[in-house]
Amino acid sequence: QVQLVESGGGMVQAGGSLTLSCVASGAVNSIYQMAWFRQAPDQQRELIASITSDNTVKYDDSVKGRFTISKDNPKGGINLQMNSFLQMNNLRPEDTAVYYCNAGPYWNPTSYWGQGAEVTVSS
Repeated sequence: QVQLVESGGGMVQAGGSLTLSCVASGAVNSIYQMAWFRQAPDQQRELIASITSDNTVKYDDSVKGRFTISKDNPKGGINLQMNSFLQMNNLRPEDTAVYYCNAGPYWNPTSYWGQGAEVTVSS
């Protein structure tokens, strides 16, 4: 099992920046992919960025060039943790959503979910 906890959401004006953080704990050595999804009001949850253990990165076209996903390697001795970050620049009102950290092993890369972090972009 992997536990994910996000932080860093908030309110920002259009054109501003925010960085979301996600701390993974538990069986972090099993993680193949870390990703960020978002869900706007009355819309389906969508994948916006992902990064694999070999650092292959993918972005949805809606965030390409504005958002950057990154991760570090597991560390911490007995209680391993791993971090993922989503740097969001040039934010737009349409980026307003709840952002979810996601992770999983190779055979099910979207297994685990965080609780969500709300991002509101005002015009």
